[in-house]
Amino acid sequence: MTTTPEAPAQVVRTAYQKAVADYWNNEKDPVNLRLGDVDGLYHHHYGLGDYDPSVLAGPERTRDARIVEELHRMESAQADVLLDHLGSRTPADRLLDAGCGRGGTSVMAHARFGCEVDGVTISRSQAEFANAQAMKRGVDDKVRFHFRNMLDTDLPGGAFQGIWNNESTMYVDLFELFAEHARQLARGGRYVCVTGCSNDVTGLRSKAVSRIDEHYTCNIHPRSHYFKALAANGLVPLNVVDLTAAAIPYWELRARSSLATGIEEPFLTAYKEGSFHYLLIAADRI
Repeated sequence: MTTTPEAPAQVVRTAYQKAVADYWNNEKDPVNLRLGDVDGLYHHHYGLGDYDPSVLAGPERTRDARIVEELHRMESAQADVLLDHLGSRTPADRLLDAGCGRGGTSVMAHARFGCEVDGVTISRSQAEFANAQAMKRGVDDKVRFHFRNMLDTDLPGGAFQGIWNNESTMYVDLFELFAEHARQLARGGRYVCVTGCSNDVTGLRSKAVSRIDEHYTCNIHPRSHYFKALAANGLVPLNVVDLTAAAIPYWELRARSSLATGIEEPFLTAYKEGSFHYLLIAADRI
């Protein structure tokens, strides 16, 4: 079995972090594994853009396979949008995928930019899986995954030209997270976040948002908290993109697949009622 690089003495530090780590260490959800099996890029985020309606036509016996392939294409399209906002990176740069899951976005970043990529996850099993995939692709000399806590990675300060969180900020305190990112980013480095966040304008979190929290053992932050925490840590927003409308088709298609888990309805309700937003935030380290 592929092993992870040496970890700090204590990675999981609170009861909540242990619960999150246990969840992802034991997670074998087909919505992640079957989609990743399409081309070996295993993601832990959702998709963007319109789906091809032809996947719902044709022979019934192959319909679900077509939907799975299309959902995976939409997942990878979401990762491409994130990478678009990292700016003009070069092979000499070093990037960090914070909350990397099974590593799909990290592999895509290396393929696009040719640079070194480190991924960190609080799940030991995810880190081992991702390192095995990097080795299988022959990129393990450039793409490495670590069993680390993204709030305190023990990775060098000022060493990274780009850092991202792809749907992983809802598991941590934003002020602690952005302080660590600011420490790790070189001056002028770029931070990109794609996340779901509750809409402060509508008041307290809705029932649908609370159901999402419960399903994923997470704590969705209000939209305003992102900007307060960025400002407090010298991270200045460059682009803020509302991806909410572009996220809805993924959930509509997933609801029609064998991979549906029942969480599709809360996502669609929250997006359509306006209590939940899907945002991309790109910020520079000053």
